[in-house]
Amino acid sequence: MSEGPATPEGSGQRTGLPTRQALRARYGERLRWLVLATLMLGTISSIVSSTIVNVAIPDLSRHFVLGQERAQWVAASFMIAMTLSMLLTPWLLNRYGLRRTFLGASLLLGAGGLLGGFSPTYGVMIAMRVAEGIAAGIMQPLPNILILRVFEEREQGKAISMFGFGVVLAPALGPSLGGFLVEAFGWRSIFFVVVPLTLLAVLMARRFMAVDSIMMGERQPLDWRGLGLAGIATVSLLNGVVEMRESVPAGLALSGFGVLMLAAFVMWQLRAAYPLMNMRLYSYRQFAAGAVVAFIYGAGLFGSTYLLPVYMQMALEYTPSRAGLVLFPAGVVLALTIAVAGRFTHRIPPHVQVSFGLALLSLSFLLMALGSRATPYLVLVGLAVLGRIGLGCILPSLTLGAMRGVDFTLIAQGSSCINFLRQLGGAIGVSLAGVGLQWRLAGHGALLGQAGDTAVQAARIRAFDETFLAVGVVIASAMLAAWRIRPRPVPAA
Repeated sequence: MSEGPATPEGSGQRTGLPTRQALRARYGERLRWLVLATLMLGTISSIVSSTIVNVAIPDLSRHFVLGQERAQWVAASFMIAMTLSMLLTPWLLNRYGLRRTFLGASLLLGAGGLLGGFSPTYGVMIAMRVAEGIAAGIMQPLPNILILRVFEEREQGKAISMFGFGVVLAPALGPSLGGFLVEAFGWRSIFFVVVPLTLLAVLMARRFMAVDSIMMGERQPLDWRGLGLAGIATVSLLNGVVEMRESVPAGLALSGFGVLMLAAFVMWQLRAAYPLMNMRLYSYRQFAAGAVVAFIYGAGLFGSTYLLPVYMQMALEYTPSRAGLVLFPAGVVLALTIAVAGRFTHRIPPHVQVSFGLALLSLSFLLMALGSRATPYLVLVGLAVLGRIGLGCILPSLTLGAMRGVDFTLIAQGSSCINFLRQLGGAIGVSLAGVGLQWRLAGHGALLGQAGDTAVQAARIRAFDETFLAVGVVIASAMLAAWRIRPRPVPAA
């Protein structure tokens, strides 16, 4: 159960910090599960900080007198910072090890929440959201890296299901808790929620994580040029898609510039001495296919989270509470599905489980496209549950299937890349879903902000149906890539 080269023996005793030898003597085989639980708490904290603030945006807008174009940066700044900082995780692990990387990210997340709650100006608040996003991006690949490097193959599915169960519940609980806090204590209170969570994570890390170089390797310089190119590409792509809502030519021009910067990033990574993203990863067929699935999976997950509540309220005219309730059973089912599916990852080939999950997710959207005002409420709940069952089948198998066969030294980069692409797909997916919906609404002459008669309402539903249909087809196309995750047959002797 090797975890990387160690620092000189006895360094932990000299500093009074726990060593691997001492921790293994105290906790035995439970140690890796305790470390995973610590990482899971940190990741849940980062997810809560991401989702809980959305319910406070109206209050924030009133307090700081923000228009829509400035208010959207409360969420967008976090998302961009988180997406980019995922690429830093392998470098940080290599240079500082798991303990110091996790402690640093936890303290940054907690400080961002504490100072964000006391923000005197809009600029300070955005700076704290960026700090929280950086910490969240560093944290999120850590559990998968630990599982792939420390757990035996037969335990990996169980470990991922345990981690996934907690992580998928966080987005469901965050907005509900945030809504209560905003009503009772005001918008500042939602920033403070993350502080006790991160303090607990810091205490657990100090107790269960060894000082002597878990996952630490040879120190290498950071690829600043690659990080800069990736940042310009990501910001240009995301803003280009958003700009399409106002001007398609301007949006396409900005997105095209983002694609050029992305190509420049890839070219630089091929020649950089210490690349931020090692392009050798894509020489592994399973990883390359998994990367495509991760991008589309992210787009489907985040896109559906955006579309469903809007559809329920704006097209079917349900109240916000009833619209939110549709996703609650789906969230519980998603957590349970991950717990069950994770235990079958060593019995069912990853490409089969991922393809099955994609088929269910796509089917849920295609059936949603048949909806009308006559569709019963429970049918909508059932379709949301069907999609979440599909997502639950994908999550445990995707990373394991993509990373099997990848060189051990590339595991940290590979896991970070999968997370980066999933998050980037999610960010682009939300924007594309919004653009596509606006395009179809305009085509039917039924904009969301306008009151309308029965004919306008019917046209609005048709626009949503067409958007759901497009999302379902895109997700179904990922099955072509998912099938290539299957392991190569071993040649007969």
